[in-house]
Amino acid sequence: MALGMPCCAAPSSFCSSLWNKMSHGDSNPAAVPHAADDIQGDDRWMSQHNRFVSDCKDKEPDVLFVGDSMVQLLQQYEIWRELFSPLHALNFGIGGDTTGHVLWRLKNGELENIKPKVIVVWVGTNNYGNTAEEVAGGIEAIVRLINTQQPQAKVIVLGLLPRGEKPNPLRQKNAKVNHLLKASLPKLPNVQLLDVDAGFVHSDGTISYHDMFDFLHLTGGAYAKICKPLHELIMQLLEETPEEKRAALA
Repeated sequence: MALGMPCCAAPSSFCSSLWNKMSHGDSNPAAVPHAADDIQGDDRWMSQHNRFVSDCKDKEPDVLFVGDSMVQLLQQYEIWRELFSPLHALNFGIGGDTTGHVLWRLKNGELENIKPKVIVVWVGTNNYGNTAEEVAGGIEAIVRLINTQQPQAKVIVLGLLPRGEKPNPLRQKNAKVNHLLKASLPKLPNVQLLDVDAGFVHSDGTISYHDMFDFLHLTGGAYAKICKPLHELIMQLLEETPEEKRAALA
């Protein structure tokens, strides 16, 4: 949804939350928490969310991944089992999610009953109706929520990847989001932005299907390229827990 007053013929939970949020001075629709519409009529999105909430009650993750299909699909590849499963990581990715969807999920149980040391956030490329400024603001809202509900956690925001076989407006918007986040995230506590673009755009401006099989989602080889530096950063942050810092100073 683009910036402006919402146009709804009939009331809905999304419109109600948007009106409430905007009436309180937040005019960024990408920072409004809202559940995904059940377009398929199978309650799939809410079922996934409820499963994540149950995982929070049953498991004790050191690392939490949250985001859209870029996070969700990572779990299907060997690189997840190789690098992240040993870290007691949970994957809370849902395909198609926007910043507003992730905000709603985190506000409704996906940060309860757990105390992860590191939280990885990767979302924003599906915010088709938002400007780059709005998307960056939505990501910042997620970080602020994590800072409030999980103050012990170190947050890694993964930069949005280029998309599309050839140069296009969505690719330009994602690049602008990353540029904005580079300026804004350092102002927030316990967070850093990690650029995971492993040279996916060739010199002629194209992206190869060997890296992105549909020019959006990553292949196993491409995940391997980006996950190694991510894993290194996570390991670094896990070693910087307050307990270990105090032990080192003793």
